[in-house]
Amino acid sequence: MKVITLGEIMLRLSPAGCKRFVQVDNFDVIWGGGEANVAVSCANYGHDAYFVSKLPTHEIGQAAVNALRRYGVHTEHIARGGDRVGIYYCETGASMRPSKVIYDRAGSSIAEANPEDFDFDAIMEGADWFHWSGITPAISDKAAELTRLACEAAKRHGVTVSVDLNFRKKLWSSEKAQSIMRPLMQYVDVCIGNEEDAELCLGFKPDADVEGGNTDAEGYKGIFQAMMKEFGFKYVVSTLRESFSATHNGWKAMIYNGEEFYQSKRYDINPIIDRVGGGDSFSGGLIHGLLTMPTQGEALEFAVAASALKQTINGDFNLVSAAEVQALAGGSANGRVQR
Repeated sequence: MKVITLGEIMLRLSPAGCKRFVQVDNFDVIWGGGEANVAVSCANYGHDAYFVSKLPTHEIGQAAVNALRRYGVHTEHIARGGDRVGIYYCETGASMRPSKVIYDRAGSSIAEANPEDFDFDAIMEGADWFHWSGITPAISDKAAELTRLACEAAKRHGVTVSVDLNFRKKLWSSEKAQSIMRPLMQYVDVCIGNEEDAELCLGFKPDADVEGGNTDAEGYKGIFQAMMKEFGFKYVVSTLRESFSATHNGWKAMIYNGEEFYQSKRYDINPIIDRVGGGDSFSGGLIHGLLTMPTQGEALEFAVAASALKQTINGDFNLVSAAEVQALAGGSANGRVQR
């Protein structure tokens, strides 16, 4: 299957282990970013995954391209030019100390990209799936316009479109997010998010207290039905994270196809090694599941298991195979050495 993603790949600079920014004299270099992470997941599962973006022609831009190629992602639709690669600094939390992200991404190549940098009709030709996230239109007004043009091209070519709402308060306000995101929902078939994303990006609030541990599916049914009625989604999907500490989370999800609600099994992830990219690995797993599996329940179980595994891996990318995910989804969670 041919899967297209559009977004920004960034240079992540992180202190080793759980050290604080002010403790270290050097950083580990890690590549990642929402839609790039999804593309890597899909490539790992055997799909023809294409990442669409813009990167500088200099060596740091090339290093980003090479990071994607290493894991089998097609990069021929990455435009080259502009002045810089976006950067973010990530300090990994532990126990009651949360992880912390500091962005340095203003003026990146994709933020300044123009429509003529991409032939979206050629890009979408023969594609089965197009995925984007709310991070991309939040980068800049130009990136928001690119997102709209890509969605329009996807619809012209009969491509299934998914969005991970992914609200980022350091990039835009809820008011700005809703003014951009709500009109874009007309192109979306599969809407993915969590309770905060749905409220801040689209103005829908579930009857659930996630912070207090109340993540029962009943609190989400009304909002799922209302979102589907307003926007015409084929699927509405929500991850449900119980955050006991930075390194101990409960993790499950639910999906609604207009007829049936399905809630996944719950994983107790303890310890979390790196939760960055956890939502992206869920999206990648869901795309694979909905493309290849007969029921929405099987697709969701694959996505939740994939994301649980990702949070045991350092870095943004989910470096697991479909067989490893299926083993966990099937109940093999004891972590015994494979010989």
